[in-house]
Amino acid sequence: MNRICLSIVLVTLTALLDREIFVQADEGMWLPDAPPTKQLADRYKFTLTDAYRERAMKASIRLNNGGSGGFVSADGLLVTNHHVGAELVAKVSPKDRDYLKEGFYAKKRADELKCPDLEINVLQEIRDVTARVQKAIKPGLSDAEAAAARRAIIARIEKETSEKTGLRADVVTLYQGGKYHLYLYKRFTDIRLVFAPEQAAASFGGDVDNFEYPRFNLDVCFFRAYEDGKPVKPTHHFRWSEKGPVENDLVIVTGHPGTTNRLDTVAMLRHRRDVTLPYLLAHARFMESMLIQYSARGSGEARMAAKDLQRVANRRKVFAGQYQALLDPAIFAAKKQAEDAFRKSVKADENLKPSDDAWPRIEAAYKALAGFQKSYSLLETADGIDSRLFGFARRLVRLAAEKSKANAERLPEYSDARRPSFELSLFSPAPIYPELERLQLAGSLSFLAEHLGGTHPLVRKVMAGKSPADRAVELVNGTKLRDLAERKRLAEGGQKAIDESTDPMIVLAKLIDPEARNVRKRHEDEVEEVVRQSQAKIAGARFALLGTDVPPDATFTLRLAFGAVKGYGVDGEKLPFTTTFGGAFDKADKLENRDPFILPKRWHDRKAKLDLDTPFNFVSTADTIGGNSGSPVLNRTGELIGVNFDRNRHGLVRNFVYTDVQARHIAVHCQAVLEALRKLYPTESLVKELMGR
Repeated sequence: MNRICLSIVLVTLTALLDREIFVQADEGMWLPDAPPTKQLADRYKFTLTDAYRERAMKASIRLNNGGSGGFVSADGLLVTNHHVGAELVAKVSPKDRDYLKEGFYAKKRADELKCPDLEINVLQEIRDVTARVQKAIKPGLSDAEAAAARRAIIARIEKETSEKTGLRADVVTLYQGGKYHLYLYKRFTDIRLVFAPEQAAASFGGDVDNFEYPRFNLDVCFFRAYEDGKPVKPTHHFRWSEKGPVENDLVIVTGHPGTTNRLDTVAMLRHRRDVTLPYLLAHARFMESMLIQYSARGSGEARMAAKDLQRVANRRKVFAGQYQALLDPAIFAAKKQAEDAFRKSVKADENLKPSDDAWPRIEAAYKALAGFQKSYSLLETADGIDSRLFGFARRLVRLAAEKSKANAERLPEYSDARRPSFELSLFSPAPIYPELERLQLAGSLSFLAEHLGGTHPLVRKVMAGKSPADRAVELVNGTKLRDLAERKRLAEGGQKAIDESTDPMIVLAKLIDPEARNVRKRHEDEVEEVVRQSQAKIAGARFALLGTDVPPDATFTLRLAFGAVKGYGVDGEKLPFTTTFGGAFDKADKLENRDPFILPKRWHDRKAKLDLDTPFNFVSTADTIGGNSGSPVLNRTGELIGVNFDRNRHGLVRNFVYTDVQARHIAVHCQAVLEALRKLYPTESLVKELMGR
C-alpha cells in the first residue's frame, strides 16, 4: 500500500475512534463559533483569541459567484482570485477593450467599474436554531410531510430574522441534519473593479498547470465595496504583510469551502463513484469539447467562451480527481472499515442502538435515486437545457407560480428572505452573447437526447420536430428575454403575464416545469429528507461518542482551516514551499513561450526592474477545497500573507479524506503582489492603500 493510502487508512480509522487525532493532523474546516483552539495550542503553541476570530469572521467575504475573499483596507478594498473575478472583468469590458487580456487598473475612485449582479456577504453572527427546527418536525410525519414542515420553519426563521435585523439570514444545515445554524450577513451589491492583471499572468500555465505545483500565478483581483455611493468602512480588515510566510510555521485560512463528502456513508460514496461522477464527467467533457471547438473559430469567440471554458475544464479535473480517489481500493476500504467500526460502537451502546437503522435507510434511498438521478440532473438542474436565457425563463415562470403561495410553502429560493439575491441575478444587465447561447443550448439539447433517448416523450416535446441546432436558433433568436425591461415586465405582471406570453423560452420553461418539479419533489422527499433524518441520527451518535471534535462537511459557509507552510516530495524530488519570479521566466523560456506559458509583454519589458528572487506562490498543509478560491491566508498575528487559489492534484482526494503527505493548498505570496504592483504595472496608490499609508 502506498504512503498516501496508508496515511488515509490510519487517519480515517483513528479520526472516528480517537478524538485526539486532530492534535496530530491539520485536518478540519472548522466552524468559526467552534474553532480548533486545543489543536492549535497543542500542535502550534498558538492561542486563538476572540479578537483574532472576530477579525477573521468580519473581514472575510463570500462572493455569490462561488468564491471567497477579504477586506484589505479601511475603505472597502477587497481581494479575491483573478479566476473568481474573471467573469466580472469580462462583463465590465467595453466592446472595444478586453480587460481580461490586457488587464485593468482604476487610478482614481471615479474610474472604478461597477460589476453587474455581484453580491458579497460578510458574516456578522451565528445562532444555533437546531431545537426550533427539530421541534417543528412532529413524530409520525411522513417523509414528505417532514420535508414540508422543515422548509416551512426554515423559511419562517429566515423571514422573521431578516425583517428584524435588516441582514441576510440563511439557515444552514450542518452534519447533514444534526444541527441547524442561522447565519446573519451584511449584504453588499455595489461592487466595483479596481485592479486585475492580464489573464496570462493570473493563469500562467493555464489548464496544463491547473492542480499542479510548482506554480507561478498572479491570481489576484481587487474590488471595492460601496454602500450609498460611498466606499464601505468595514468594521475589520486584514493588514497586508510585507514579509509573508515562514517555512514550517502556522497559517490560518479563512474562507468558504463549497462541498465535502467526508461524513458520507459508504452507500453514498458508492453511489457517487458508480452513478454521479461518471455522469458529471461525461457532461463536463461534452461541454468542454464543444467550447474548445467554438473558441478555435477566432479571438472573439475565444473571449466569449473563456470563462465558461475555464469553469468547465476545472470541473472536469475536480471530478476526475474525485473519481480516481473513489476508485482507489485503499481509500474505499478505509471508509468501509471506519464505518464498520463506528457502527459497532453504536450497536454496543443501548442508548445509541436505535440509530443503526440510519445506514440501511440511506442505502435504500440512494438505490432509488439511481433510477431517476439522470432525469433530475438534466431537467431540474438544467444540464439538458444549458442557457442563461432559459434560466431567466424558468425563474420567471416559477416566480409567478410561487409568488401566490404563502412564504413558508414556496421553493426556498423564492422565499421573501432570499428574494433580493434572486432579483439581483434575474435582473442583471450583464451582456448575453446570442452566438454562445445558441452553441451551448444546441449542445445541451443533444446531451439531453443522448441521455434520455431521442424518442423520450419530453425530449420530443422539447425538440418540437427540429434538430438541436435548429431548435436552439429558434429559441434564442425568438426570445425577448435578453431585454432587461422585458424580464421586469414579466416579473411584475405575475401569472397573467406568464400565461399570456408567447415568448419561446417562456413556453419551453412552462412545458418542462411540471416534470422538472415532479423529479425535484421526488429528490427532496425520497432522498434528501430520508438522508437528512438518517444523517441526523448518525450525527447524534457521533456527538455522543466523539463530541464536536469532528467538524461538519463544508457548506459554502465561513470556516477556519490551519496548517504548516512546507514543501513536499514527488518521485524523489523535493519541491520547495515557495516559487519565485525568476522561476516563472525560466519556465516560460524552457517552454519557448508557447501558450499557455506566455508572460505578458510588460513582464518582459520590465523584467530588469524585478527582484527575481521575490517569492511568487507558496504551499501549506491547510485543509481547503473548492469555494476556498480567494481565501485570505493569515499568519499568527492575523496579517494577510497570501491569497489561496488552488490545490495540487494530490489534494483532490480531500473531498473524501484528508491527507498532508503530498496534498497542499497553493496561494499567491503577499510579496509577489506588492512586487508586481510596484514594478510591473505600476499602481503605487493601490500599494499605499494596502500598506495603510
